[in-house]
Amino acid sequence: MDKFDRIQQLHRILVSHRYPVSTTDLCRQLECSRATLNRSIDYMITMLAAPIVNSRGKGYFYDPHIAFELPGLWFTAEELYSLLSMRKLLDESGPGVLQQVMAPVQKRIERLLERNGRGGSTEMARIRILSMMPRSCSLPYFSRVSTAVLERKRLSFSYAGRGDNQQSQREVSPQRLTHYRDNWYLDAFCHLRNGLRTFSLECMAGVYVQETLAAMDVDEVELNLQLGSAYGIFAGVADKVAVLRFAPQRARWVADEAWHPQQESRWLEDGSYELHIPYANATELVMDTCRHGPEVEVIEPQSLRDAVAGQLKLAAARYD
Repeated sequence: MDKFDRIQQLHRILVSHRYPVSTTDLCRQLECSRATLNRSIDYMITMLAAPIVNSRGKGYFYDPHIAFELPGLWFTAEELYSLLSMRKLLDESGPGVLQQVMAPVQKRIERLLERNGRGGSTEMARIRILSMMPRSCSLPYFSRVSTAVLERKRLSFSYAGRGDNQQSQREVSPQRLTHYRDNWYLDAFCHLRNGLRTFSLECMAGVYVQETLAAMDVDEVELNLQLGSAYGIFAGVADKVAVLRFAPQRARWVADEAWHPQQESRWLEDGSYELHIPYANATELVMDTCRHGPEVEVIEPQSLRDAVAGQLKLAAARYD
C-alpha cells in the first residue's frame, strides 16, 4: 500500500468509527509499522488540516465538532482499476457516446496509476469483456435519444419492428434507456398507441427531438409494473407464473442464475431445482427454456408447456 492509498484508507477508518481506534488496530488494518502510521497521521494533520485527535491510551479519532473531507478526488489503486474496468465495459457494450466525456477522466486515472508505478492503459489490455449475442449494427441516433431522455423532450421517429417489419411513424415521451442482453432499448409512452412501449434503438430511423414539446412523465411504479414485472423485454403486466423444473445436473448452474427479480425457487428431494417466474408474453421465456433442451421440463401452465413442446418438436423434425 503506497502513501496515498494509506491516507485514503486511514481517513475511511476514522470516519467510520465514533470512538478512538487504537494504534494497534490502525497498524493492523493499514498493514504498516507504527512509525509509518505516525508519518501518515502527521501528514494529514500538517498538510491536509485533518482534525485528528490523539486520545492518550485509547487511540485516534476525528474531532466530531469539525467537518472534514479529503480535498480533491481520492481513490485507492483498486478503485481506479474498477473505474477503468467500468469504462472498458461501456466501450464494449454500446456505442461510444460517452467516450468524449469519459476520456479526460480516464487520462487522469491513468496518470494516478502511473504515479504509483502501475500502467493503467497497459493493464487494461489484461481485461477481456465478452458480449452475448449483441446485434451488429450502428446506432446513429443514440446521442439524440439519450438527450431527449435526460432533457425530458418528446421524440418523433419512424419505426419498423423486427416481428412484422411494418413501418409506422411514432411520437413518444421517452422515459428511460434500457441496456438488455447487450442491446439498447427505449422505454417510452407512445402517443400513437396511447400506452407504454419498448422500442429497439436499431429499428428507429429519422429520429427528431421536439424541442418545444415536453415529455409526459410516467410514474416509476407504473413503469416498473408495465415494463418490469414480466419476464424479458416484452411489455405487459405479469399475469402468469411459469414453473420450470431442472434436472439435478443442470440445477447446479441454474440455481445461481437470476432469471427475474421476483422469481421464487426451491430444491426438491431428488436434487432437481424448481423455478417460478412471472411472465406475460411467453415468446422470450419459450426461447430461454428451449436452450436447456432435455434438462428442463415446464410443469405449468399448460399453455407454456405446449408452446415449448411444440418448438422442440419442430426443431427435432428438422433432423428427421
